[in-house]
Amino acid sequence: MTSGAQPGKTARDLCAAAEEALTEGAFRTGDLSGPESLFGEARALAARTGDQAGEALAIGGLGMTRHHRNLATLISGLALDGGEVDEEEELMRRALALWQQTGDAAGTARALFGVGLVLQVLRQDWTAAMEYFWPAFGLAEAVEESGDLYGRSEIHRHLGFYYLVADVRPHEAVRQLAHSLALRERLGDPRRMPSALSALGEAEIAAGNPRQAVALLDRAVTLARETGLLPWRVEAAEQALGTARAAVSAAAETP
Repeated sequence: MTSGAQPGKTARDLCAAAEEALTEGAFRTGDLSGPESLFGEARALAARTGDQAGEALAIGGLGMTRHHRNLATLISGLALDGGEVDEEEELMRRALALWQQTGDAAGTARALFGVGLVLQVLRQDWTAAMEYFWPAFGLAEAVEESGDLYGRSEIHRHLGFYYLVADVRPHEAVRQLAHSLALRERLGDPRRMPSALSALGEAEIAAGNPRQAVALLDRAVTLARETGLLPWRVEAAEQALGTARAAVSAAAETP
């Protein structure tokens, strides 16, 4: 797709189309070339027209697209290219700098989350990541008020992971992940539900509630299959369900 192919479209219009394409690619098709092209168009258009917020949105979108590429590499069992990770982090930090210049709280929160995501998932540094996740959490209400329920859901989901694996407090993990799931239920996009259900299910296992976990994970598996999610997403939900069922069986055998 070439720049200027969509006359009358603003950078934000292009970003909205790119976000939908990214969701479809990240959850169902694995094709990330479409969103990358659209975000690139949006970035160029915003730069030409002096739309700083639009440029920040597009650059953050490019960072998220790169993140899903890197995540796919990890899932496939291949080693990450350090340069690819550096480029993703550079995009996330550039988006953050631009959003901070605009003073937009919701955009700043999403960009803080983006930097934290690189540090947590790819750098595997929870300490560094929380320096960005905490202020993103502080601005999470602004994200919801902007209409971005998924963005706020993601902030709560990764805070839930923090309480699940870093500062281990399973009941707080359940609380955060339940809120993340509730936001996605309000959003109503079935592609985004299984990951939230799976995360909450894993937290319920850790909190000693395997039966609740089975119910959540059974729903996750059903939705993942019905929605046609990527095979690895279906398999992850199935494996988590197997773990939950084993935990129920183990609890039943305990005198």
